[in-house]
Amino acid sequence: MQKFTDLIDIVTRLRAPNGCPWDQKQTPQSFKPYLIEEAHELAEAIDLGDPNHVREELGDMLFQVVFLSCLYNDAGHLTMDEVLRTIIDKMIRRHPHVFGDTEVASEEALRSQWNAIKAREKQDTGKPPRDNSLSLPPASLPALKRAQRVSESAARTGFEWPDLESVFCKIEEEIAECREAIAEQNNAGIFEEIGDILFLLANLGRLTNINTEDALQAAITKFDGRFTTMERHLLATGKQFTDLDFDALLALWRQSKKDAPD
Repeated sequence: MQKFTDLIDIVTRLRAPNGCPWDQKQTPQSFKPYLIEEAHELAEAIDLGDPNHVREELGDMLFQVVFLSCLYNDAGHLTMDEVLRTIIDKMIRRHPHVFGDTEVASEEALRSQWNAIKAREKQDTGKPPRDNSLSLPPASLPALKRAQRVSESAARTGFEWPDLESVFCKIEEEIAECREAIAEQNNAGIFEEIGDILFLLANLGRLTNINTEDALQAAITKFDGRFTTMERHLLATGKQFTDLDFDALLALWRQSKKDAPD
């Protein structure tokens, strides 16, 4: 707790009249991109599996939270004590099976209880209800992650695919429509159909218990490794990508898959 207080004191000092000019001029809006960036850096550190890196990024993330809290505190909107009290109360309220005498028989019952409590919380705030029962995640989430979360919310209402084959059939249908839009040089149609295909792939990931955001990140990393291997081969022969035709590029790609296994 003393170290947490020390961190608050450091941020206060940075924001003071004799502190750092950069920290002094920050606003919630100007600081928001750094919060998002640090969250992604922490996620990357977790994926890399280096505890020392995770420790550093957790500290950076904590600094972001304290700094933002201080910005709102300086404007008279909230205090750090209120922030902490809010999350403490929320966690206790949403876990009556831990902090109360409620019993849950399954993970499905646990999710149902969680969603019911969240719904009551929204009613208590007096916010107008949405026009539908979807629980939309923040628009700032990566699109694939957001698509998967939206499809999860739709499935909880009973709007769900009957089986995986239905999803594959729909993906094939959307790909055919995308081909048609490309043939017609319909840019708006191409834009729409590619979005539909990606959304369906997010559904496919959810139904197969695969995080599509992580799957795409892994594919990007794999592509980077194979591309680097291809460049090394070309460098050794004094050639560039533009010197090769498609068949030669495909052969080089296949060779890179052998040299840089998954």
